[in-house]
Amino acid sequence: MELGVGIGWRPEIADAVEALPGIDWVEAVAENLCPDHLPASLVRLRERGVTVVPHGVSLGLGGADRPDAGRLAGLAARATLLGAPLVTEHIAFVRAGGARTASPVLEAGHLLPVPRTWAALDVLCENVRVAQDSLPVPLALENIAALISWPDEELTEGQFLAELVGRTGVRLLIDVANLHTNHVNRGEDPATALDELPVEAIAYVHVAGGVEKDGVWHDTHAHPVTAPVLDVLAELRSRVAPPGVLLERDDDFPPAAELADELDAIRATLDAGRGGLRRPVPRTPDAEPPVHAAGAPEALRDRVAVAQAALLSALVAGTPAPEGFDHRRLGVQSRALAAKRADVVAKVAPELPQILGRGYRDAFLAYARNRPMSAGYRRDALDFAEQLLIADRPADEAARRRLTHWWQDRSAPRPPRRTARLARAARSVLAGR
Repeated sequence: MELGVGIGWRPEIADAVEALPGIDWVEAVAENLCPDHLPASLVRLRERGVTVVPHGVSLGLGGADRPDAGRLAGLAARATLLGAPLVTEHIAFVRAGGARTASPVLEAGHLLPVPRTWAALDVLCENVRVAQDSLPVPLALENIAALISWPDEELTEGQFLAELVGRTGVRLLIDVANLHTNHVNRGEDPATALDELPVEAIAYVHVAGGVEKDGVWHDTHAHPVTAPVLDVLAELRSRVAPPGVLLERDDDFPPAAELADELDAIRATLDAGRGGLRRPVPRTPDAEPPVHAAGAPEALRDRVAVAQAALLSALVAGTPAPEGFDHRRLGVQSRALAAKRADVVAKVAPELPQILGRGYRDAFLAYARNRPMSAGYRRDALDFAEQLLIADRPADEAARRRLTHWWQDRSAPRPPRRTARLARAARSVLAGR
C-alpha cells in the first residue's frame, strides 16, 4: 500500500497536523488511544481520507515471554477502530523478570535492544507469529536505536532483520534516524545494514531528530532532523522507493512552519533519489543457525529471560553490570532511563512538579536510582509521592500537605503497597493542618 508522506500525530500538535499541507497519512501511538473512542482530531482526519496507523510501544516482542493476550487484543481493537491497513511495533524488549527468573517484573519504560543472536531470534520469531495470528491486519516491526551493545552477538542488524523477515514474513518499519544513532553509538554502518536487509519488505520509514552529547547520540524525537539522518534516507531511497515516510516528533514541539520545513526536506530527499535504484548485495551470516523443531524451546526462553533481567536490573535497580557490557555505556543508558521516567511522570502527573517546584527533578532521580518502575507511569507517580511522604518530605509543610491531598485523591481506598508507616506519616501531616 502506498502511504505517501506523513507525520506522527500527537495531541500537542493535533491542530497543526490538521492544517499542514500535503499530509497523506498519520501515525498515532496505540497506547495513547482509547480502544473505543477516537480523539476528535483523528476523526476529522479520517473523514478527510487521511490514513491513520496505530504504532505500539508496549508489546515487547523481543522479550522472553510470549506476547500478552490483553495487549494484543488492545492493539487489534485500535487497528479495527481506525480502519488501519497495518499496525506497527518494535524489535525490542520493554520488561523483564517474572516467573521465568523467580524475580519481580521490571519495566524499562523504554525500548531496549535484543541481542542479535540465533537464540534471541528464535524467541522473537515465535513471538511475532503469535502477534500476527492475533491481529486483523499485517504487522510491521521497527528497528530501534540503542546506546548499548550486547556481548557475543552473532548477526549484524541487517542479517538479523533479513532472517526475521524470511522466517515470519513480517514487514519492516525502517527508522533511518535509528540507523544513524547506531552508527554513532555502536559504529555500525547504515549503508551496510541497508545492503543486508530485505528492502522489498519495507512498509514505511521513520525520520526523526536527535542530539549528540559527549560522543553519544540521543534519539530524542525532540530536536530537528539533521543532515546525516537525511543522508541515510537518501541511501535507503537509492535502493528502494519506500511506500511511506513519516516525520516523528514527540516533545519540544516547534511551530507548524518548522514542521512543514522538515516535511519539505524529506520530500526533497526522496525526489532527489528518483534517478534510479541500485541493487544491494546482501552478506550471509558467518554461522549457520541452530535447528529447533518447533518454535523456541522453554529452556531457551528461560536463558533469554535471565540475560534480559540481569541487564534491566543493572539499568534500573543498580545491580552489578552483567559480564561483557560496557560499564560507561550502561551508566549513560541508566541515567537516560531515569531522566525519561522523570519527564514522563511530570507529564502524567503535572501537579507533582508544581508542588515540588525546582526540587522535583532531583527528588525523582534520587527515588528512581534504586526503585524500578513495575506498573506504568501513573503508578510510578503515586509511588514517588508515597516515598516522599514516608520520608516526611517535602520539608515545606504547605507543600507536604498539598502532596498528601494529591496522593489521597488518586489512590484507591486501599492503595497498593500502602504501609502502616505511610499511614502514620500521612496522619501526622494531616494533623498539622
